[in-house]
Amino acid sequence: MQNNISNQLSALFQKWSGKTPELILPLAPSGSNRRYYRLQAAGISAIGCHGKEAKENLAFVEFSKHFKQQQLAVPEIYATDLEKGIYLQEDLGSTTLFSFLLQRGKDFSESLLKMYKKSVEELARLQIIGGQDFPYKYCYPRPAFDKQSMLWDFNTFKYYFLKLAGFTFDEEALENDFHKFADYLLSADCSHFMFRDFQSRNIMMKAGAPFFIDYQGGRQGALQYDLASLLFQARANMSSNLRETLLEHYLDTAEKLTAINRPVFIRYYYGFVLIRCIQVLGSYGYRGLHERKEHFIKSIPFAIKNLQWLLPQLQMDVDMPELKRVLTAISQTDHFDSFDPEKGAASVLTVSVKSFSYKQGIPGDPSGNGGGFVFDCRALHNPGRYEPYKKLTGRDKPVIEFLQGHSNIQNFLNNIYYIVDPAIENYIERSFTSLCINFGCTGGQHRSVYCADAMKRHIEQKYGVVVRLEHVVQEQKGWKN
Repeated sequence: MQNNISNQLSALFQKWSGKTPELILPLAPSGSNRRYYRLQAAGISAIGCHGKEAKENLAFVEFSKHFKQQQLAVPEIYATDLEKGIYLQEDLGSTTLFSFLLQRGKDFSESLLKMYKKSVEELARLQIIGGQDFPYKYCYPRPAFDKQSMLWDFNTFKYYFLKLAGFTFDEEALENDFHKFADYLLSADCSHFMFRDFQSRNIMMKAGAPFFIDYQGGRQGALQYDLASLLFQARANMSSNLRETLLEHYLDTAEKLTAINRPVFIRYYYGFVLIRCIQVLGSYGYRGLHERKEHFIKSIPFAIKNLQWLLPQLQMDVDMPELKRVLTAISQTDHFDSFDPEKGAASVLTVSVKSFSYKQGIPGDPSGNGGGFVFDCRALHNPGRYEPYKKLTGRDKPVIEFLQGHSNIQNFLNNIYYIVDPAIENYIERSFTSLCINFGCTGGQHRSVYCADAMKRHIEQKYGVVVRLEHVVQEQKGWKN
């Protein structure tokens, strides 16, 4: 299937540019089921996309055309074949605003603050200018962020976060509060374009300017929601002063484009912050607690921190006793507190992580502890089958992107973390000195190397224990294949 998609995108690229692509590189997947590729030939570059949902593809293409006509900061659509579910768009590079967040120190630098200010300026233009004569008929799955949309978010929060995390609640009372909350939010001005998932991963930075991607879920709604999405993005971990600065900067821009009543805007703003927090917790519950994706589980404490700050600030003309009780319980829980890595660093445990080839056999355990875990990576799609990857290893970028884009390696690792983590915590508590974790594949070169490196990072970041990494086959070869 992946080869077929690559061939279809190659044909579309050739039809658009007149050149055969010299490179078709799968890009790391996001949270959706869309797949992206970078195609290049003789100085020409484009991003190819394959999406399984036809209405979603059509929405992105039509929204992009509309925004581009308004000279807004979105990628140009180069070519489409929507019957095959593919299209080519402008290549905006590989640098997101989120990547700058990951590089920051304790505080926001002046340059990072400047990027955020530019982003909220362009957001206001996208919502207000872009919302004029907008083709809402292409919106998917709803043309507006209406009551039904809100209730879907509430139910995701209820069934995938509250229930899976073990919080108790009065279902009927909570449902009544959801309806009252939705009615309150819909009394705000909901006449502009709403991006729906406006966060730093969907903001590309090119030559110092922000460009927006992944707005195919957009619809008509309130201005406040998108701003809340950006400023209360869980992993951004912004200070309240910084949020206030960016809120005021956004309003300075928006007031030049449409009439804004600031006190009314701000009163509703914190209500939309709350529904965004609820939506995020529901999403993290689904992706983390249900699908067991490590990244989303790690993000839950940041979302709870936002909730802890927000609840005392709320002043809404609506009584929601059961919802407030549940949210207070979430804000006070220690269930999602991360393991203290200082405790792990002070322990006597050493974890041995190895990659190996099944042709040579499973490595022994020199500690005398008698084994540990052995995970077979051979069911994963093997990049070693393809000529461009035969001399590379699981540490090389093309192989990494192949595995992330053309296999289910992250799900494979998430399930392994789910098995291994309790053992590590138990061994730390019981003062065990040794644990072995081995990853095997056919040649000990691609899949097992990637997995062993990922396991080492995971253990060091989460537990702080000593990890000894050995790539058996590659070290025998001197990393020459």
